[in-house]
Amino acid sequence: MTDDQGYGDFGALGNPVLDTPHFDRLAEESARLTNFYVSPVCSPTRASLLTGRYAYRTRVVDTWRGRSMMEPDEVTVAEVLAAQGYATGIFGKWHLGDNFPLRPSEQGFQESFIHRGGGLGQPSEPIENNRRYTDPILFHNNTQVETEGYCTDLYFEASFEFIEESLAAGRPFFAYIAPNAPHSPYHDVPEALYQKYANRDLSPILEGHSQDADTVARVFAMIENIDANLGRLFEVLERHGIARDTLLLYLNDNGPNTRRFVGPFRGKKGEVHEGGIRSPLWLRWPERLEAGAFSDRIAAHIDVMPTILEATGAALPEGVALDGRSLLPLLTQAEVSWPDRELIIQAHRGDTPQAGHHMMIRNQRWKLLRASGFANERPDPAIPFELYDLQNDPGESQNLLLSEPEIAKELEARYHAWFAEVSSTRPDNYAPPRMHLGATQPELVLTWQNRRGNRNAYHWLLEVMDAGRYEIELRWKEPTEVEAILFQVGTQTIEQPAASQVERAVLGSLSLEAGPLDLGMQAAKGDLPYFVILRRLGD
Repeated sequence: MTDDQGYGDFGALGNPVLDTPHFDRLAEESARLTNFYVSPVCSPTRASLLTGRYAYRTRVVDTWRGRSMMEPDEVTVAEVLAAQGYATGIFGKWHLGDNFPLRPSEQGFQESFIHRGGGLGQPSEPIENNRRYTDPILFHNNTQVETEGYCTDLYFEASFEFIEESLAAGRPFFAYIAPNAPHSPYHDVPEALYQKYANRDLSPILEGHSQDADTVARVFAMIENIDANLGRLFEVLERHGIARDTLLLYLNDNGPNTRRFVGPFRGKKGEVHEGGIRSPLWLRWPERLEAGAFSDRIAAHIDVMPTILEATGAALPEGVALDGRSLLPLLTQAEVSWPDRELIIQAHRGDTPQAGHHMMIRNQRWKLLRASGFANERPDPAIPFELYDLQNDPGESQNLLLSEPEIAKELEARYHAWFAEVSSTRPDNYAPPRMHLGATQPELVLTWQNRRGNRNAYHWLLEVMDAGRYEIELRWKEPTEVEAILFQVGTQTIEQPAASQVERAVLGSLSLEAGPLDLGMQAAKGDLPYFVILRRLGD
């Protein structure tokens, strides 16, 4: 699953300027779903992909500020497959929590080779990485490591090593390859490929869009690099004689990160029109799925886990309920009852989802949406709903809200029933899980990714697992003029005094009791630390 690659970023789906020969081969050799949906942004898609459940059941509602940490009690596809004897590995982007017990290693992945937070070049990366995609600092099984090479190449190479080690051990494998490309920033891309697209006429895919051509050239350089790595993956599977027996799935996590060609649709990342939430779903499995087989039944990210479980014969633990269903019967021509269904997609900024805000619900024919803005924590009441007949108008050009009021009313009622149901999945449904601190995790790195609040007043939700002595280390990206900073650590208040040209400061030693702990940080003005690190000193 790539990051911010759009529906139209494949030669096989009509892009006239981007070279994707290996993606095109995958499309040709796969069975496919032609009406497949993801969320408009990444973390909700990743939560649904890994759990088979709507993201609002998992505590994941956004992409930052403590809103993209997945409830550790959720059962992932990796946990189920690991229990079946599969080797499980993740390579690239996780974006569902950086600290214990939220990391891949606690969620079923025996091997992890990832970056932290939402991506390289984002606020949760190690300061010394300095936004690098080339030779990046990554995390191998939770240990920070230096690397050499371009990030996408590194993820694929690690997955190849994992596959070969699994085969040598006689184990089936589940490899989740999720590069952070072609997500921004765009300054560090494969140079030769960038020059190729910088010198290519991109007007056919930018016509009607105001996007900067240089940015798109950089995005396309990253995509063609992914395509080359997909070709290397084909070679690995073929060299080991397992290409026919291996189910290879591909999807995007959301729409494209710039306004560019999206096939017959409209929209981009963060939007709930089709271009923001459509993805190909290609399933290549020569042993069982016929190349070219397809289904036009609507499907979504919640269906991927149950599809994998049926393919592997893995059983869900007792009491685990999924929102999705296996898509294999649609692609194997099996006799199956497949009544019409509704799919709901919703995501927007904020601690708590708002009913009717930036959402869509669709059945096989009709789609009701409200494009009230992903960036808004609450909807503007003046923004209306829209209704489209996607069977006859996939480009969403004719809003039929006024001419088909009964259809709109029925879909809206079904949406509200869904929203109420997913919002009551667990007590305090949208509160983020707490990050654990103690002997198991003696150091917590607290970042912009997992903090709550804003305007120079932030807090983190923690759980002290072991009473003892702890210290707080503050890190800035560069020497900084710092105003006094007040920390509220449970019932204790401590101060980092004003300082000149400070880059690192240590506050200790604190005596903490076991149990929930809220850590707050506040300053009247000035630059707050880039990282706050809690470290266990002992009993």
